[in-house]
Amino acid sequence: MSALKHRAEKAYLNEKFLTSPEARVLRIMAEYMEPRSRLNRERIKDMIVFFGSARVRSLEESSALKSQVENTGSLIERTRSNSEDVQKELEVARKRAEVHYRMAHYYEDAVELSRLLTEWSVRVAARDEERDNAKKGVTPVERIPFVSAERIRTQSFKQRYVVCSGGGPGIMEAANKGAALAGGRSIGFNIALPYEQMPNSYITEELNFEFHYFFMRKFWFAYLGKALVVFPGGFGTLDELFEVLTLVQTGKIKKKMPIVCYGSEYWNKALNLSFLADEGMIDSEDLELLHFSDSPREAFTFLQSNLEHLDEGEESFMASDPKTEKIEKLEKTA
Repeated sequence: MSALKHRAEKAYLNEKFLTSPEARVLRIMAEYMEPRSRLNRERIKDMIVFFGSARVRSLEESSALKSQVENTGSLIERTRSNSEDVQKELEVARKRAEVHYRMAHYYEDAVELSRLLTEWSVRVAARDEERDNAKKGVTPVERIPFVSAERIRTQSFKQRYVVCSGGGPGIMEAANKGAALAGGRSIGFNIALPYEQMPNSYITEELNFEFHYFFMRKFWFAYLGKALVVFPGGFGTLDELFEVLTLVQTGKIKKKMPIVCYGSEYWNKALNLSFLADEGMIDSEDLELLHFSDSPREAFTFLQSNLEHLDEGEESFMASDPKTEKIEKLEKTA
């Protein structure tokens, strides 16, 4: 009698198969189903998406870099080690440091705008909770506008508009940082890149995602995004901006999505949309899809006024927390 064979490995546990070209469709589906499941569990329905460069640094960091370059230059002059090659490298470093310092205010403005939006979202959530409690005859323990960070973290009520970024450094970090300063939660849709972009430390742990496929990451940005804020950036930022613009222009996104381009001086140089309209490549009305802003307060006021008119529950498949739904059904039948 022959010896019993050992059990073969189950297909869904076979890492070699799961990472193979044949299983690509499973990996794509996983980047749809797992985020959907977790976002549903965390009661995320509406996001305010921040795009912008990973290269923009904080004022503190850029100031330190500028001082470091200046000190290096002084040291080179004192030691008379200023060869032609050294001078060229120093000039490149000086220009880079100057650019970082000049762009640093965008980082700080992103922090402030995210903070304002998150504080407002928390107040709205607290107001809605108190309204619901009043209908049920429940006396609220704490009053508006204060809501503790612990209550947000434990989801005793739903923070409706949650700031979402690409999860990395720069403007993305600034967006998550502003939400954290306001005591709210925020999302990071990080992407695996050859140079290993790491998630920033301000993302809410339960809302830290890692994507392999750019198009699946873009799907979630567009699907649950109710507003878009675009800070200065390069190819990646432009790609994300025009992706959403195309979906809005063609009506693939049915909802009205306010789009803010932050930093009119930068965007007027980087984009010449009026030229496209003059050449008949886009309609003149398409120019109204973008709103340009230069201050956190003005951008916040614009977004607040637009978001307050949105109808909640547009994304019907993102159901509420199952336990909450069950309790609500029991209350209705009681």
